[in-house]
Amino acid sequence: MLKIRLSMGGAKKRPVYKVVIADSRSARDGKFIEKVGFFNPLLPKANKGRVNLEVERIKHWISKGAKPTLRVSRILGEAEIYPMPPKGNNPLKAIPKKDRKKDKSESEKSTTEPKKEAPKVAAPATEPKKEAPKVAAPATEPKKEAPKVAAPATEPKKEEPKKE
Repeated sequence: MLKIRLSMGGAKKRPVYKVVIADSRSARDGKFIEKVGFFNPLLPKANKGRVNLEVERIKHWISKGAKPTLRVSRILGEAEIYPMPPKGNNPLKAIPKKDRKKDKSESEKSTTEPKKEAPKVAAPATEPKKEAPKVAAPATEPKKEAPKVAAPATEPKKEEPKKE
């Protein structure tokens, strides 16, 4: 299967990627069929030199059945060549790290408070449930439970002699 993916290059801590068409079984930086662009993540998003794509060749390979990886599909989506992939659900990613720690400490405080409040809320919710079975048939439930417990105990005994 053909993939449109990124092949890593550049120096240590200074990545530069080539957008290549490659067989999905080949190594990330290994053999590829054609180079169709490059991507430099260190440049600002507004900079024109950040991404360079050969649009006609990419469209050609997509028509041949090449599937872009998630990162490449985002790059192609920004260039309006390929539909943008759906966004994932990571609510913490939008919050700066400094604020995440504050939110965790606040959530721990708020989780201790709802624990105190939760039994108050849960107790009324469970009381109507308890009342409904009592009203429905309080005497029949223990009778039904006892045979249910006894029935599974008798079934394995019946099955064991059948197996022997």
